[in-house]
Amino acid sequence: MGKTGVLLATITTTVLLSGCHVFEVACPAIAQASGVSVTVAASYAPAVKALHLKACQDGSCREGELELAPGFISVDQGCTDGSRPDGICSATSEPDRTKRGMLMLDVLTESPMEVTASGTSIDGSTLPVRTLRFTPAGGYPFGEQCGRFVSASVVLDEAGLRQDR
Repeated sequence: MGKTGVLLATITTTVLLSGCHVFEVACPAIAQASGVSVTVAASYAPAVKALHLKACQDGSCREGELELAPGFISVDQGCTDGSRPDGICSATSEPDRTKRGMLMLDVLTESPMEVTASGTSIDGSTLPVRTLRFTPAGGYPFGEQCGRFVSASVVLDEAGLRQDR
């Protein structure tokens, strides 16, 4: 076999072997928080002073007062040189007039859960009690090789609670 044959055999073997190799993919080193996140819509947030949440799933309930914090959104500030793949890009955060809180749970699964929100308005009156039954969403935000994440997020507005997808 000549030099061309050896080169062709080497290339073919390399391609075949690399096609069978499983390459490892790095996964982010973050843990999933088991809890229900609540966003009070911007239109309703000025009326909400305090929020109490109760979440029940698989026969277990957890409830508590939520610490509400101002919500923020990311705003793209563009790139310094969009024509280069290594151009410097940035973003900043801006308040979005929402309020956000989270009720931590021991375990969060993909089975149905019931969430009840109650609270106090800015003027001291009682907010309407709102209840929602829904199924938390499961997905692979970092790829199937990194494991399944389950999230339970709801939005509270004047009309009530709805699942945030």
